Amino acid sequence: GAYLRFAARYKDVLARYGVELVALPSAGATENLQRLRDPGFEVDAAFIQGGTARPGEDDELGSLGDFYHEPLWVFYREAALRGSDKLLDLKGKRIAVGGVGSGTQYLALELLAANGIDAGNTKLVEAGGLGLVDSLQKGEVDAVFVVGPTQSALIWTLLYTPGVRLMSLTHAEAYARRFPHLTRLVLPRGAIDLVEDIPPRDVQLVSPMATLLVRDATHPALIDLLMQAASEVHGEHGVFQEPGEFPRAGHGAFPLSKEAARYYKSGKPFLQRYLPFWAATLIDR
Repeated sequence: GAYLRFAARYKDVLARYGVELVALPSAGATENLQRLRDPGFEVDAAFIQGGTARPGEDDELGSLGDFYHEPLWVFYREAALRGSDKLLDLKGKRIAVGGVGSGTQYLALELLAANGIDAGNTKLVEAGGLGLVDSLQKGEVDAVFVVGPTQSALIWTLLYTPGVRLMSLTHAEAYARRFPHLTRLVLPRGAIDLVEDIPPRDVQLVSPMATLLVRDATHPALIDLLMQAASEVHGEHGVFQEPGEFPRAGHGAFPLSKEAARYYKSGKPFLQRYLPFWAATLIDR
């Protein structure tokens, strides 16, 4: 998944400063938040999908800002749903809504419920991962929900799978107005592959933001280092973003970490050009 891929790149950045990053695989955003809230679980930071949770009274967590768009992609078998552009068309079908504990399932159920679709009138399959490609090709499911950036291996594979089509949400703007954590995005025709003309038309999507949450007890120097890694990893040009657009302060549900706010205001400590990381950070603060 994208979270693990980004964590691998963070690891390379942190290693340059003598800091080891340990990536802990999980089911997704919902489980990540549970781990952060569990004082018995050793974790300093976790990727979270915007809109999957609200701060609790006892939370001691801070956001590092908006890191990247994490669009919702709805793929379906052309043989089952020809030219579909509404989630309402999925009623009565077999839909893979993501694994338990994933942000995909949280968002999928939220949008399906808004269209009057639930387990009582539609078969909802709790499944995610690359196995969904086979499930679609074998006709075991009619549609799948996937949340993630275009770099996701599953999304990339589904975009090139014969007989599978990406749904353009005709109600994308309506969803963005109804759910404040969502933004309407447009995937331009040919943006994935000009030669193969993928997608073959402009596609409307909706997207939450991905962020990194940290515990208030996380060392300020480590937060500063995570911000530097995020700027290097997420500041690149992409299908849905301009160079340097991310990370940014954002307006998520969780309060912005004081250290992140300082980074957005002042940037990387100037003294890091001349001093070791720890010394430069200490003097800068």
